[in-house]
Amino acid sequence: MALAGVRVIELAGLAPAPFCGMILADFGAKVTRVDRTKVPTSLDTQARGKRSVAINLKTTEGIALLRKLCIKSDVVLEPYRKGVMEKFGLGPHELLKENPRLIYARLTGYGQSGSYATAAGHDINYIAMSGLLSRLGRSGEKPYAPLNLLADFGGGGLTCALGIVLALLERTKSGKGQIIDASMVEGAAYMGSFLWKSRSIGLWNRSRGENILDSGAPFYDTYQTSDGQFMAVGAIEPQFYKQLLKGLELDAGELPSQMSFDDWPELRRIFTERFASKSQAEWSEIFDGTDACVTPVLSFDQVSSHPHNRERGSFMKDSSGEESPRPAPVLSRTPAEPCLTSDPVTGEHTAEVLQEYGFTSPQINQMLSAGVIECNAVKPKL
Repeated sequence: MALAGVRVIELAGLAPAPFCGMILADFGAKVTRVDRTKVPTSLDTQARGKRSVAINLKTTEGIALLRKLCIKSDVVLEPYRKGVMEKFGLGPHELLKENPRLIYARLTGYGQSGSYATAAGHDINYIAMSGLLSRLGRSGEKPYAPLNLLADFGGGGLTCALGIVLALLERTKSGKGQIIDASMVEGAAYMGSFLWKSRSIGLWNRSRGENILDSGAPFYDTYQTSDGQFMAVGAIEPQFYKQLLKGLELDAGELPSQMSFDDWPELRRIFTERFASKSQAEWSEIFDGTDACVTPVLSFDQVSSHPHNRERGSFMKDSSGEESPRPAPVLSRTPAEPCLTSDPVTGEHTAEVLQEYGFTSPQINQMLSAGVIECNAVKPKL
């Protein structure tokens, strides 16, 4: 796979960093998650393909062990607030002195500098600070956060993974590692570059929820069908809009102009009534094979059985039968080969990983007896 041979130490966290680590693991990196000891279960639901080492970081021996793992790796992925790793003596400047090739990725909400650098926050706070939240929501309603996707996963985990891959690429030329300061505020804002750079062409001149792409336009919205399901409509261009009207059996000559903003409420009323007259399956049959840009809003239970997704194998099941999206994008020569076995339990691979990093069995047993590490090897099912 593309990242085969890359060793990553991921310090256990929630949501963004685990997603970043999973991306790296899916594409071949050997990712070791460092968990705290005496934690019965991990909250990492994105542990696919990772291994777990449990280290007691309340001991000097545990901190020294983590240092050795970090300096013998290619990447350190750290999700803590600013200053935490420095308190351990494991900040990037210290580790880079010992391993100049190390890539040290710091994934936080507000970044490593600025007045909010040490402040707590969540996705909703980060997209609020990015400016994006002010644009999300329907007309006359308060702004709303679309799950925790934009900052945690788009601006956070995915952007950080890109930074790591870029640093690995640059290292092939310079031979040097570097520090990645991944701010979820800035990552989310960068994802919104289109909004910023398209203001001058009139796409966002109206208030929130009254523009073409923010639910203001009746031809870019969702509509409920007779069976309580929904269809998504994105017929922006005139040629697509024409096919939308054809599928709905509406005469353009009897309707207001597509771009008559004042008539959008009336158009929405007409579309709402028409979509409510048939089921989702019926509308799908009508619009499939056209360029009307109308598709069913699929639930998690429906996506893998849809013909298009099934033909591409866009979703997969792990060994326990749990379904999830296949890693993307698809590479022609070195595609991702995600691990489909169970996610690791805390400390499942402690001994195995430490041996790979050069520790002997007596050393591992001594650390285990002293409470520096924890081993919870899972016995194979017979």
